Amino acid sequence: MENAVIFILIFFVVHWYASLFFQSMFHHRYAAHGMFTMSNFWEKTFHIGSFITQGSSYLSPYAYGVMHRLHHAFADTEEDPHSPIIDKDLFRMMWRTRRVYMDIDQEIAVVGEKFKKGVPKWRKFDKFAESRITRLVWVLIYVAIFVAVGAPWWLYFLLPFIILMSPVHGVIVNWYSHKYGYRNYEVKDTSHNLFPVDLLMWGESLHNNHHKFGGRPNFAVKWYEFDPLYPFIWLMDKLRIIRFKNKPATQYM
Repeated sequence: MENAVIFILIFFVVHWYASLFFQSMFHHRYAAHGMFTMSNFWEKTFHIGSFITQGSSYLSPYAYGVMHRLHHAFADTEEDPHSPIIDKDLFRMMWRTRRVYMDIDQEIAVVGEKFKKGVPKWRKFDKFAESRITRLVWVLIYVAIFVAVGAPWWLYFLLPFIILMSPVHGVIVNWYSHKYGYRNYEVKDTSHNLFPVDLLMWGESLHNNHHKFGGRPNFAVKWYEFDPLYPFIWLMDKLRIIRFKNKPATQYM
């Protein structure tokens, strides 16, 4: 049983950081903000990587990118897809987020062209990855892993978090980073930085900094802050997997 517990906990941690890596690097910093460019080959590769790591909670980079641009344009107003100012509990906020996301994903939402310009689109792949059958297969795979290793009953409480991993990440950033923490900059919304060293969320919780400098690939600004994803992005630029559009304000040497 001890080995099963260790295996499941390692699986949970790897799934957490791997899925969020693609969400932060590809969905957020690339699809939504266009902080760097990449070839069509690498764009397709990161689509597939997102599917493998996010699994049952796969998010369309296109729908995510458009929705996140709306968030920045209308932060903490009625047109914001997710704001704790508008929705008084996180469940209602995330349900509204889901509704906006689905309308964009199904391309029935009326969205200005500026919010869609340059956002990566691979709609056939999204349709496959987001289908109910595909999501169900991922859920069955997760359950099979728990059964195969003989996980004790109490570990099954982790399953909902594994199945809904991407929305869980969204709750932490979009709810808690707009209510708690500290602010380096007085911007026109409620964004906060949750942690000066954001090892939990790949830098995503340095949210106030990001709302101040929306196109900056390094979310850390102050000397005591650290964005753990930025060194990987910097390395990918050096390896020519991606190319920064502009020289970053700071670089890791």
